[in-house]
Amino acid sequence: MRVAVVVPAFNEMEQIEATLAGIPDWVDQIWVVDDGSCDATVMLATRSGDPRVRVHRHAVNQGVGRAIATGYLAAVTEGAEVVAVMAGDNQMDPTDLARVVEPVLRGEADYVKGNRFAHAERRRMPAARRLAGYGLAHVTRFATGLRIDDPQCGYTAIAASAVRRLDLDDLWPRFGYPNDLLALLAAARLRVVEIPVRPVYADERSGVRPWHVLVITGLLARRFVQRVARRAHGQGDLAGSTGEIRWRRTPGSG
Repeated sequence: MRVAVVVPAFNEMEQIEATLAGIPDWVDQIWVVDDGSCDATVMLATRSGDPRVRVHRHAVNQGVGRAIATGYLAAVTEGAEVVAVMAGDNQMDPTDLARVVEPVLRGEADYVKGNRFAHAERRRMPAARRLAGYGLAHVTRFATGLRIDDPQCGYTAIAASAVRRLDLDDLWPRFGYPNDLLALLAAARLRVVEIPVRPVYADERSGVRPWHVLVITGLLARRFVQRVARRAHGQGDLAGSTGEIRWRRTPGSG
């Protein structure tokens, strides 16, 4: 099966080369989606020398969710059957990629999400991120009906067949897109699996702000209302038996 990696990037000139260099050789396509950067991100990605790299540029910043949707559609159009996401900030361990895509390759899941809280090195995460993640996990579980531990993790993989079933135009484009995407996946009754992944952080300060939590809560409230409406019309629970999230232990996970 052809595997693609989408690399959403916004002003990532410091890390984009290291990110691209770390992507394993067995990946077939690499789609860098530059979301309106005003630095040298596009130039550095274009001159990477890797023939797998294709660069798509948004003229203006549209949000990481929109960048990922752009990458999904481009990769699937070019024949990818599994599409992973690795952010341009080099904070996703490339050695985890095989485990992230494996459940999709095996036909066991339509969407795989990294779970940093299930990894032995989970305490490497900044305290603010851990606290926000725990709280948003509870809200996401309630709104979507999915049992989820780390909704904010961006290390993911999705089947091309699942991309075709989602209304990506309806996906929230900015901070909070992971939660909104989970709601769309649940509504489509797609199978979602969590896999432990290693948290990678340097000394940067957390970008999580209180208003981010309010935005995500509002997004999930909207999806919850939609969920209730569907149930009222006899369409059943969103998640059902195929939307249940689980995670598996792997060597090195806690």
